[in-house]
Amino acid sequence: MALEHFKKSSALTMGVELELQLINLADFDLMAASPDMLELLSRHPFPGVVTPEVTESMLEIATSIHTEHGSLLSELKNMRDILVKAADKLNIGIGGGGTHPFQIWSDRRIFKKPRFQEVSALYGYLTKQFTIFGQHVHIGCTSGDEALFLLHSLNRYIPHFIALSASSPFVQGHDTLFNSARLNSVFAFPLSGRAPFFLNWSDFEKDYFEKMEQTGVVKSMKDFYWDIRPKPEYGTIELRVCDTPLTIERAAALACYLQSLCKYLLERNEPEPAEDDYLVYNYNRFQACRFGLDGTIVHPKSYEQMSLREDILTTLRKLHPHAEALGAASALEHVYQATHQGSDASLLRDEFSNRGSVEGMVDFSLQCFRKISF
Repeated sequence: MALEHFKKSSALTMGVELELQLINLADFDLMAASPDMLELLSRHPFPGVVTPEVTESMLEIATSIHTEHGSLLSELKNMRDILVKAADKLNIGIGGGGTHPFQIWSDRRIFKKPRFQEVSALYGYLTKQFTIFGQHVHIGCTSGDEALFLLHSLNRYIPHFIALSASSPFVQGHDTLFNSARLNSVFAFPLSGRAPFFLNWSDFEKDYFEKMEQTGVVKSMKDFYWDIRPKPEYGTIELRVCDTPLTIERAAALACYLQSLCKYLLERNEPEPAEDDYLVYNYNRFQACRFGLDGTIVHPKSYEQMSLREDILTTLRKLHPHAEALGAASALEHVYQATHQGSDASLLRDEFSNRGSVEGMVDFSLQCFRKISF
């Protein structure tokens, strides 16, 4: 299958995807409830899109296309409220968080969809271990060249999004000491990591994608699990490193932080991206996963070591006029508060300390998600 033509989108439009946990309220373990949820939700109109994910303990929602924070947050609230009402009817819980803190991967059930069955046959136990929950953010691009420019210009900011969204400190009942342990499961896949360095869409298509297709390893862009990947059929780039936050307010704020950052980068306010920027990429990503906002990163141009928290605060100051122009000032204020109050991973650890159980953490996550507005 040839690489799809890159569809022109309106610049800086955005959309959000969230992978959500389905919880058995009797024991707070994951529950194979997505077929029942999808059947119930199909009876009435749903804003955006709701779809199954690879295992039946997961559900994915996707917003429509937005240009500003207010409309995005409003739609996410509406989606959240409908999901919570449906879950209540089925007597199950639904919530965020990048990992379920004590589920056993071997208990998971693959959703009966041909692509998921193919993935399971190829990757074996990794597929069930992929019962992890992320937020993906799409940003509209006017061309393939613009998409590749943004994709590589964003490489140094990837740790920001990992640290700000981190909500997966526990796995298999134990504190991993990571703030985002979810990404360790993603890294196990052979086509994960960073995109190859191309700034021209035609070169990317001819010198990389077509060669990869000839190897038989890939059929489409869906086969790449990169941290950021172009989505030519939508005319977007897709940021994939975020854990699913505990609240939709955090999810909306992260999307608008990315939108504001892309506006800033498109004005060519920074040196052009280069292959050597990736010399420190894996180290910086590890620092964000392991230590979150307390991590130390290396600037890819100057090699200066920096506090990740301070780098986010510096970036927020630079982005203020761009956020104002986009109607995203309140979103960046949310991000600012998060840098001072701590990530969702910190909140979950506090809950574990206070309640003394991983089940209590799950209950807390459910309550964070279900801030019903009707």
